[in-house]
Amino acid sequence: MKNKKLVLLAAATALTVLSTQGAFAQKKYDTGVTDTEIKIGNVEAYSGPASAYGIIGKTEEAYFKMINDQGGINGRKINWISYDDGYSPPKTVEQVRKLIESDEVFLIFNALGTPTQTAVQKYHNAKKVPQLFLATGASKWNDPKNFPWTMGFQPSYRVEAQIFAKYILKEKPDGKVAIFYANDDFGKDYLAGIKEVFGDKASKMIVAEESYETSEPSIDAHIVKLKGTGADVFVNIATPKFAAQAIKKIAELEWKPMHLMTDVSVSIGAVMKPAGLEASEGVLSAGYLKDPSDPQWKDDEGMKKFMAFIDKYMPGANISDANLAYGYAASQTMVQVLKQAGDNLTRENVMKQAASLKDFAPDTLIPGIKINTSATDFAPIEQLKMWRFKKGQWELFGDIISAETGG
Repeated sequence: MKNKKLVLLAAATALTVLSTQGAFAQKKYDTGVTDTEIKIGNVEAYSGPASAYGIIGKTEEAYFKMINDQGGINGRKINWISYDDGYSPPKTVEQVRKLIESDEVFLIFNALGTPTQTAVQKYHNAKKVPQLFLATGASKWNDPKNFPWTMGFQPSYRVEAQIFAKYILKEKPDGKVAIFYANDDFGKDYLAGIKEVFGDKASKMIVAEESYETSEPSIDAHIVKLKGTGADVFVNIATPKFAAQAIKKIAELEWKPMHLMTDVSVSIGAVMKPAGLEASEGVLSAGYLKDPSDPQWKDDEGMKKFMAFIDKYMPGANISDANLAYGYAASQTMVQVLKQAGDNLTRENVMKQAASLKDFAPDTLIPGIKINTSATDFAPIEQLKMWRFKKGQWELFGDIISAETGG
C-alpha cells in the first residue's frame, strides 16, 4: 500500500513538473510579434537641425540586417521601421502615433532627442508601449515610478556631472570651483549632479555659478567675471560654439584652472580646433565609447567585431564619427534584451528584461564600463573614464569612475 502511494505521488510530481515546463515553454506575444518577426519602430532626425545624428538610425538598420542574416533572434527576424521627424516635436508626435497605431510596432527603440521624446513620453506610458533606450542624455528618463515604460541609454548629463564632481573631490578637495552653464535643462541637470556629489561641501567649494543664454553672441564677459573670482577649477557646461569661446578666452586671459568640459563639446573639429589646439591643451572630459579611429583599439576584440560589421554592412562609413559606435552599442543592447525575453515577448516582459541587465558590455564600450539596470534604476550606463586633450587628441587616463546610482 505504501509503495502504491509512493508510485502515485511520483506520478503526480512528474505530471506537475511537465505541466510547469509546458507553461514556461508557452509562447506569449503582444502586438508586433509573431513566430517569425519582431516589429521595432524608431524616429530619427534624418533631416533638420540635428540631421548629423541620422547616421545612428542607419547604423541600427544595418546592425539588425546583420542579425537577420544570422538567423534573427530565437528564429524571429527584426522588421525595422524608422521615420524622419526632422527633430520637430509635432512631427515626432505624428510619427510615433503612426508607428504605434498604424504600423503596430512592438516597441520604439533609441528614438532621438530630449524635446522630441518629451512630447511623446506621456503617450507611450498611457499606451504601455516601451519607449526604450532613448538617444538623449536627460536624466528624467530614469523615473521608473512615474514613467515605467521609458528608459534612456547613454549616461545622463547628471551622471557625467556626478563623475566630474567625484574627480574634483579626489584631485582638488580644497578647490575653488566656478561653474559656467547653459541656462536650460541641459545646464541645470549638470549643476544638480555636481551639487549632489559635493553635498555639504557645495557652498564652500562652489565660488561662482554663471549661466549664459544660447542667444548671446559672445560669452567673453562671463569668463572675465569668473576669472575674477579666484577659482582654480572651471566646469564648462556649454554647447560646442560657447565651449570653444570659453577655451579661447581662458587662454587669452592666461588663466590656468583645472578645466572640465562636458562631452557634448569634445569634437576636435567643431570645438578644439576653432578654440586653438594649443589653447585646448590639458582640457579634461569623460567618455564611455571607444573611438574606432584611435589606433589604441586596433587589437581589441570588440573593435574587431565592430570593424567587421562596418566593412560588410556599412562600407565607406566614416569610422571617426562616434555615432556609429553609439548606434552599434545601443543595437547590441536591444538584441540582448530580446534574447533574454525568449518566447515571452510581451511588452511588460521586455521592460522587465531591460530593467534586469547585469554587467552587459557592448563591443564599443570602453573596457570596464558595463550596463546595469534594475527595477528602480533605469540608467543603463553610469560609469565613465576621464580623458585629457593632449597634442591634438583625447587620451584616456585613470580608473573607471562610477556615478551615484538611483533615480
